[in-house]
Amino acid sequence: MNFNEHATRDARLVILKALAEQTDGRLNETLLQVTIETFGHRRSRDWVRTQMRALEELGAIRVIKAGEEFLIGELTQLGQDHVDRRAIVEGVARPSPR
Repeated sequence: MNFNEHATRDARLVILKALAEQTDGRLNETLLQVTIETFGHRRSRDWVRTQMRALEELGAIRVIKAGEEFLIGELTQLGQDHVDRRAIVEGVARPSPR
């Protein structure tokens, strides 16, 4: 695995963990971008949207459109199970043991 793949998998895990911390399991694309930037992933809004769609294809989140182009991510049970280390979502870094 090259560095870019490793960084992408890590950023996806950051997204899932951020969603898992929310009472309703949801965050919008802007807040997700700020969150991954806090963890050292300085990426464009378009990149964040691409990762949200990839996580949706993997079954880890649902993507909800708000208005014409604004996206909201919602954690699925599979995404929560990955964060809790009960399941593995390929393409997402494994969380560290607690």
